[in-house]
Amino acid sequence: MKRIRIMATLVIANMLMATPTSRASLNLLRRAPHPKPNANKYYYSSSFSSSSHSRPSTLRKSYSCPIWSSSFSFCLPPPRSTTSTSLSFHPFSSSSPPSMSSAAAAAVDSAQTLSSNPLLQDFDFPPFDSVDASHVRPGIRSLLQHLEVELEQLEKSVEPSWPKLVEPLEKIVDRLTVVWGMINHLKAVKDTPELRAAIEDVQPEKVKFQLRLGQSKPIYNAFKAIRESPDWSSLSEARQRLVEAQIKEAVLIGIALDDDKREEFNKIEQELEKLSHKFSENVLDATKKFEKLITDKKEIDGLPPSALGLFAQAAVSKGHEHATAETGPWIITLDAPSYLPVMQHAKNRALREELYRAYLTRASSGDLDNTAIIDQILKLRLEKAKLLGYNNYAEVSMAMKMATVDKAAELLEKLRSASWDAAVKDMEDLKSFAKNQGAAESDSLTHWDTTFWSERLRESKYDINEEELRPYFSLPKVMDGLFSLANTLFGIDIEPADGVAPVWNSDVRFYRVKDSSGNPIAYFYFDPYSRPSEKRGGAWMDEVVSRSRVMAQKGSSVRLPVAHMVCNQTPPVGDKPSLMTFREVETVFHEFGHALQHMLTKEDEGLVAGIRNIEWDAVELPSQFMENWCYHRDTLMSIAKHYQTGETLPEEVYKKLLAARTFRAGSFSLRQLKFATVDLELHTRYVPGGPESIYDVDQRVSVKTQVIPPLPEDRFLCSFSHIFAGGYAAGYYSYKWAEVLSADAFSAFEDAGLDDIKAVKETGQRFRNTILALGGGKAPLKVFL
Repeated sequence: MKRIRIMATLVIANMLMATPTSRASLNLLRRAPHPKPNANKYYYSSSFSSSSHSRPSTLRKSYSCPIWSSSFSFCLPPPRSTTSTSLSFHPFSSSSPPSMSSAAAAAVDSAQTLSSNPLLQDFDFPPFDSVDASHVRPGIRSLLQHLEVELEQLEKSVEPSWPKLVEPLEKIVDRLTVVWGMINHLKAVKDTPELRAAIEDVQPEKVKFQLRLGQSKPIYNAFKAIRESPDWSSLSEARQRLVEAQIKEAVLIGIALDDDKREEFNKIEQELEKLSHKFSENVLDATKKFEKLITDKKEIDGLPPSALGLFAQAAVSKGHEHATAETGPWIITLDAPSYLPVMQHAKNRALREELYRAYLTRASSGDLDNTAIIDQILKLRLEKAKLLGYNNYAEVSMAMKMATVDKAAELLEKLRSASWDAAVKDMEDLKSFAKNQGAAESDSLTHWDTTFWSERLRESKYDINEEELRPYFSLPKVMDGLFSLANTLFGIDIEPADGVAPVWNSDVRFYRVKDSSGNPIAYFYFDPYSRPSEKRGGAWMDEVVSRSRVMAQKGSSVRLPVAHMVCNQTPPVGDKPSLMTFREVETVFHEFGHALQHMLTKEDEGLVAGIRNIEWDAVELPSQFMENWCYHRDTLMSIAKHYQTGETLPEEVYKKLLAARTFRAGSFSLRQLKFATVDLELHTRYVPGGPESIYDVDQRVSVKTQVIPPLPEDRFLCSFSHIFAGGYAAGYYSYKWAEVLSADAFSAFEDAGLDDIKAVKETGQRFRNTILALGGGKAPLKVFL
């Protein structure tokens, strides 16, 4: 694409300096103003979705998955672990199920027959509405028995060819991925003690099979034979990438270790899987555990009607059947839609402090304390790295990424240095403003004050109130505008398909994606609202099934991809639709960007289609790219319609919103850089059991990344699910790395002319045919050159 050109070198700092219209953080690196008249249009949001937060005066922070959330897992574990199309899933399609021994049969719940287990049935779309905990043990065990037989058959008959190696391997991988993905998804969105227990019981068996598959010598040798064959150069680039990835992943999963070390490695993998799940469960349970009942409205003075309505609705759900927004009682939780309004608007400083301390210390005490779990995770990751011949776990993580440890650290330090003075100035401005407002705490502003006074300063400086914007961002209008943008950019139509697929909650919507000829090309679920009693926090996208030639059913050329998008935004209150904050709008655009890369892939090799096999530090490109369109005037005006009157957002309000885009960008950038830096420190220099504790590391990093020092009791690490229960271990820097790539991508549209609809459509098609279509079948840098 024109202007989407990234230097082949992996020195991101150089890429930043060479990218004329990169986002806000990039501008902080510049000594002089950008020559373009609209150079300050980039911003930094303020949240971090696996929690992102804001960005600097020209530093835009990854606002996709805020850090208050757990982590989003748009990518599955590595695969090892119009034309006629199909969607059907057949768990036992390639051979008849193996007969069960009496011992195996005894392990199956007597009340559940395999013939009726929904996990083992053929389906067009997963039976999310009928799967429950009782199906997990017998279903997974039966599936694993069947796949073990198929793996043994493959190892006996394997040849270094696509039909005799890759195709049967993909069938094995796909069946486990789809079925396990189904129950793992339900655990994330509809958690119950029974489901947890069932998954915990069969998880070791699942991990054991994944290790057995990943460490298969016959399969590994067959892939090496393909790479060393004289026909290697004739393979497509996607097939070459697939082969190389399988070989590298096999090495990283311990195939080259001798028997004793491999056994030790496998024990570590089992334990890490268990610890990761326990970490996530503790965060969810600790978040659910906190409830603050308010009966005196004076205690919540300053809270907007939307928040009071949400608090009253929570009270009703807890048995206070007569609770109302006006008279209460009200229940406040640590779920983001409840927690954030208090920190932004509550005049009651003591209430803000109480919630801040509760939020900061989640999962750090009692039975839910994650401290020992973190120590053990880091210890085992280091042991794993040493077994594989690496110095630390960060080197293992980077082995499948674009960056190196040194280059990632270099990028973070350059951005930190560029952000520091701006963040200090932000704090000085905040103290000065609070003092002018007569705030008693103006000379001692601390963590539970900054969000409150930042909101007041933003309102004063830009004459804009986030709560007053909510009526213009109703979920139905936002989705309509988002789908209209997708049509303009990528030539696709998205239509409701509710009722076509079973769903796990009545709030979940289902959509069909069609090409310009009206043919279906993908489907996706959207679960928008917070449900703190059963749903983990944050926002994420994941695959349900991938596009695949091999998994197509008879009479079809390819299986269509299916995705799900999950958010935790403000639910409808009373008879009002979900009225979103602008941050929530950005989050939806972000996750939709991930979904687009999964759904619009044209790669038919299932193991590298869509989001599969894309280097982790490039996967944020489409998501962050889509966020830019939230500030594009025509796009914003198409979604910003008053939910009652239909009135479009006034032009002067749009200009204020645009001006406020870079508000406190230095502070928000530093926050993201703190997360990324502590992640790298823990996975490079930290020595488990050494003189420094994990909290010492956090405090040490904070000296250079927080203007206000953290509290001594700060335990944010205990809920840092991105790196301890998600895929971001030694990879949180990816948000900043991919930010550079996404800025380049958006600059192509700016160069073409954002007001030139014909040029925008042409550029959008190039974006679709490269970044979105090629998936993991082409190296990211080659896509950009």
